Amino acid sequence: MLWKFILLIVCFQHCSAKTGKPNVLFLIIDDLRPALGCYDYPKVLSPNINNLASVSLQFNNAHVQQAVCAPSRISFLTSRRPDTTRLFDFGSYWRTHAGNYTTLPQHFKDNGYFTYSIGKVFHPGVPSNFTDDYPLSWSAPAFHPSTEKYMMAKVCPGPDGDLHMNLLCPVDVKNQPGGSLPDIQSAQHAIEMLKNFSKPSETQPFFLAVGFHKPHAPFKFPKEYLDLYPIEEIDLAPNPEIPPDMPLVAYSSWPRLLLREDVKALNLSFPFGPIPWDFQRKIRQHYYASVTYTDAMVGKVLKQLEASGFADNTIVTLIGDHGWSLGEHGDWCKNENFEVVTRTPMLVHVPHVTEKQKSKQKKFQYMDALKTSLSKNEKGLQTDALVETVDLFPTLSELAGIEVPPYLVPTLNFQIDFCTEGSSFVKLLHHAGTKKEITWKDAVFSQYPRPSDYPQWNSNLPSLKDIKIMGYTMRTNRYRYTEWVGFDPTNFKANFTEVHAKELYLRNSDPLEIYNVANLKMYADLAESLHQKLLAGWKGSLPV
Repeated sequence: MLWKFILLIVCFQHCSAKTGKPNVLFLIIDDLRPALGCYDYPKVLSPNINNLASVSLQFNNAHVQQAVCAPSRISFLTSRRPDTTRLFDFGSYWRTHAGNYTTLPQHFKDNGYFTYSIGKVFHPGVPSNFTDDYPLSWSAPAFHPSTEKYMMAKVCPGPDGDLHMNLLCPVDVKNQPGGSLPDIQSAQHAIEMLKNFSKPSETQPFFLAVGFHKPHAPFKFPKEYLDLYPIEEIDLAPNPEIPPDMPLVAYSSWPRLLLREDVKALNLSFPFGPIPWDFQRKIRQHYYASVTYTDAMVGKVLKQLEASGFADNTIVTLIGDHGWSLGEHGDWCKNENFEVVTRTPMLVHVPHVTEKQKSKQKKFQYMDALKTSLSKNEKGLQTDALVETVDLFPTLSELAGIEVPPYLVPTLNFQIDFCTEGSSFVKLLHHAGTKKEITWKDAVFSQYPRPSDYPQWNSNLPSLKDIKIMGYTMRTNRYRYTEWVGFDPTNFKANFTEVHAKELYLRNSDPLEIYNVANLKMYADLAESLHQKLLAGWKGSLPV
């Protein structure tokens, strides 16, 4: 098998625990909102991620640049915003469609690292040229678990004794095709790679990226994790209704869920549903169970990182590629501009920098939520500073002691291969836990396209040719401000004089973003100042 050949290459040529440069373990979790114990969400059991948070800097206000898989991943892996990658859907490869932009793993590879991808790192298919951007970004072909091809297959056991293509899909793993699941295979392969990295060669540090599929729908996971979440203990979203003052262009339909047999059986009206309360509880229950299952996979990889001798010389980052709505605003998807989908967990562990105190115990002990009575994790360092996933590229470069990409010159954004639209937050890491005031960004930005003002079948993910409207959203410490404006997909230009809708949420009094006050006269001056800040904040990089 190809991956066994790769292990031989690694064993003999690319292993290093003792080079001067730190290793990097880059963990990406699909559709993971900050529904984690370390983010004060005690309903969800996430002991291994909590443990990582206890020795990391936890970012409480990290935001993606577009809340859907491929555009978000290409954005943070190139450190460019979607208007620069020109990827808003799944239909293009940035190197030929926008510019030959250097990626995060490519930069590390060019600086002597062995770079390797496991699972879902780049979005597969067209957005990464059907190769996960190998050989430009990776030292060897990417590993994909063989069982990921069953995502749309009838593998979910139903009460009728038959197999179905369901949204809710707890399974007996041994009865699944291949006797495994994608994230189990990815974790096992990561463990094998780390074992082989530890064999003496001392020639090359590694950049190992591991992407886990769950809790992305369908919620397919080992069935025993469902027992951790009794249905009678599952609550509904605190804001399960569509807000009356929310413009409908802000709402995303969720047609991919309607393809699932158990959802189809509900005979829901399109595009608003609603989903019955009892099934809403089941969706939330299965999402939580999926998170705990993925947490176990993260824990096994971290345990091997330490067993292989890398715990004290490896930078570890963990992020979600975006959040996910669990009934908030009456929605069940990403594909929006609300906090619940733009905000993502972000943990950055830097040995000897982000550890509050030195412990004699092992740093990454594996905790099995299925077998162990879990004690409460100690809180690690935290920051409420606003950060963006485009900030990761320059940050990890600076931490590794390699060249930090220069900030993008807006007038040359498509001509420069090596630059960033983010900012290194290393100073936030070094001053975490101190009272020193640090000058830092006061706003972060995301966006989402729409084909129409009223929700339709392709509102959640319109093809480029169908995009008519672009929603640009800005999150400050006190407000979320969004403008839905005209957009021309032939020249990628936004028209801020063609305003379809505006949203303004006062987050101090309305953290759930229910009450849109953008059209109230008493907030007209505030809305205008935020409009100006939105335009200025993109530093001219929007092609207006």
